[in-house]
Amino acid sequence: MEARTQRSYKIGELAAMFRTTARTLRYYEELGLIKPTDRAKGVHRRYAEQNIVYLKRVAQLKSYGLSLGEIRDFFALAESDRSGESCRRLLIKKYGERIAQAEAEAEAARHLAEELRWHVRQLEEVEDFFECPGKQCAACRHAGVCDLRASR
Repeated sequence: MEARTQRSYKIGELAAMFRTTARTLRYYEELGLIKPTDRAKGVHRRYAEQNIVYLKRVAQLKSYGLSLGEIRDFFALAESDRSGESCRRLLIKKYGERIAQAEAEAEAARHLAEELRWHVRQLEEVEDFFECPGKQCAACRHAGVCDLRASR
């Protein structure tokens, strides 16, 4: 069976592939997220095909809200525990944290939407926006929840 030659990429090629900059990729390299192949003196660094997988994983983890520091820790853990078990447990923990955060944000968004709905209803009924709060408060059906009335 013939050994497969792995393709390598220049930094600009990877940057274009991932719609990022060479500077970003050099930073990822500093963090240990991607690794160039050995290069001869005076020759531009090249990146093995495996770095595409790493960059896809970085993009995925970033999209889930993990910081580059957390991603770096994840990659370091993957190198120290080749079984993948530690990474699996860490990802479950991190994803659980992100789920809780997303649910809290969704609840806050639902609360804001409801608050805006009642303000829309109130504004549709008020005769003069600048008289609210004012003489209309006595007859306003929103008086029980109006935060402006309470400040008078």
